[in-house]
Amino acid sequence: MAVPYRSTAIFDEKTLPAALRGEHKTKAGTWGVIQVIEGELKFSLANGEGETILTPDNPGLILPEQPHRVEPLGPMRMQVHFYDQAPDLRDHHRQTGPIAAPKAITA
Repeated sequence: MAVPYRSTAIFDEKTLPAALRGEHKTKAGTWGVIQVIEGELKFSLANGEGETILTPDNPGLILPEQPHRVEPLGPMRMQVHFYDQAPDLRDHHRQTGPIAAPKAITA
């Protein structure tokens, strides 16, 4: 099972940084998993190819260098976890709370 090498702080609808609300992407060789802890978050690919509503039961996978943006849909709490290999989303579905990672970062 892949383990995240970094995770963001936990953000809510008020503290989610503008940088994450606007178009951004991970670097080469970095996958991300958006874990919604409470509420809902809209995950949109910047190329217009897809939009998904993320929930605690439906995490979002970010591919390396994939331009995207997120938007809170009301009250929510979320965290992003970063990997150096493709993660298995089924592992996240079994999580009951935020994933502990070695280093927390803020965006």
